Amino acid sequence: MGSNPALSFQRSEEMVIKLFNTMTRKKETLKTIQPKKVKMFVCGPTVYDYSHIGHAKTYVQFDMIVKYLRFRGFNVFYLQNITDLDDKIIQRAKEQGTEPKTLAKKFEEEYYKDIKSMGIDSVTEYARATDFIKAIIRQVKTLIKGGFAYEIEDGVYYNLSKFPEYGKLSGRMTLDAEDAVTRIDDGLGKKNKGDFCLWKKSASNEPKWKSPWGDGRPGWHIEDTAITESYFGPQYDIHGGARDLIFPHHEAEIAQMEAASGKKPLVRYWLHTGFLTVERKKMAKSLGNFVTIRDALKKWDTKTLRFVFISNHYRSPIDFSKEGLSSAKNSLERLNEFMRKTKDGKDNFDEKLIKETKRKFVEAMDDDFDTPKALAVIFDFVREVNRKGGGKKAYKMLKEFDEIFGILSEEKPEKIPEAVKELIKRREGARKNKEWKLADEIRQKIKELGYVLEDTAEGIRCKKIS
Repeated sequence: MGSNPALSFQRSEEMVIKLFNTMTRKKETLKTIQPKKVKMFVCGPTVYDYSHIGHAKTYVQFDMIVKYLRFRGFNVFYLQNITDLDDKIIQRAKEQGTEPKTLAKKFEEEYYKDIKSMGIDSVTEYARATDFIKAIIRQVKTLIKGGFAYEIEDGVYYNLSKFPEYGKLSGRMTLDAEDAVTRIDDGLGKKNKGDFCLWKKSASNEPKWKSPWGDGRPGWHIEDTAITESYFGPQYDIHGGARDLIFPHHEAEIAQMEAASGKKPLVRYWLHTGFLTVERKKMAKSLGNFVTIRDALKKWDTKTLRFVFISNHYRSPIDFSKEGLSSAKNSLERLNEFMRKTKDGKDNFDEKLIKETKRKFVEAMDDDFDTPKALAVIFDFVREVNRKGGGKKAYKMLKEFDEIFGILSEEKPEKIPEAVKELIKRREGARKNKEWKLADEIRQKIKELGYVLEDTAEGIRCKKIS
């Protein structure tokens, strides 16, 4: 991916980017291994189902982070893995009567479609776990040779007693309810309770590859370090992911790579996104509040969803609610209206306003990607320009900011004829009075006039029939 066009202040030397490092629990100045180059890895999905809005939050926010780093002049190689073999994939394939490889391929393709639909296009390369089996086997061999791993009847396990620093990222050694765990770590004969699987001997009906420890498949944690070592070597700049991956997944990555290479740290900066809830509850199919990306896009447009995620700090939790989405849509429309109004207008404000707004925007974003503050700067600018009158310079600056955020649209909202609006009101009255037959008849009249009604989370949406 190439860098986005830079603004005039991009290389301002007096400004430095600060990141909140989960490892040190404080903000640190970004200093990359190679000047102006960022090697960054973010944990990708396990492809056994459609991606959900929790994925959307994390990947939109990292999309924003990468685009901002490029905007500030960094050459970013953004790597993401695809877990295409895992217990969950094997189990789901059995349930559906298909092969794990077939199931994984299907949902990998669906993931790419969902990512594209969310305007995420910053990833340099995707790495499929099963394409790195040789690298995984090499890394397991290295760990065994170094005394960090051992073989038992059902596979090879990491010996945590040999790595005293295990737990340094999360500050703990035991599992919590929110942790992302894998189900292939319960082998009989493990030396320590927390020892995790590096190589699992496969059952007769499971996918398998030849190895020095018998036909089997990799554990979950080892794929990431094998992939990042293949691309970046034993050390790189930034590792990102959702908070629920900190323990044990990211702890395991540190233990594997630092033990295998003898070099510390594995990465300089750990970035983690906050949790997402739906209507103040943890998202779960059992609760009926599990929302896939494609389902969300049936009710809300891409730009509104991106605005919701970007208007919250990436480390903060988000509650995905109808009220929050409606509020976001209204706020976004104010910005869109400003864009439409200023596109061909004349600027009546001092040039200093542009320079000061740019400075404040970068200052906010340099401070651990503080998007709420950056958006506040934009809204302050919009209010000031609306008061004084503005045009092309204001429009151009917002377009440049939007190369990072991907939230703005210049399309005019569809104008609904008064006759159709009146019918919509009558239909709503009929529905309130439970006159369902009349409501259906009115809907049909609206359709005959060339418009269709959709019942969405934000109310009735009326669209012109294509």
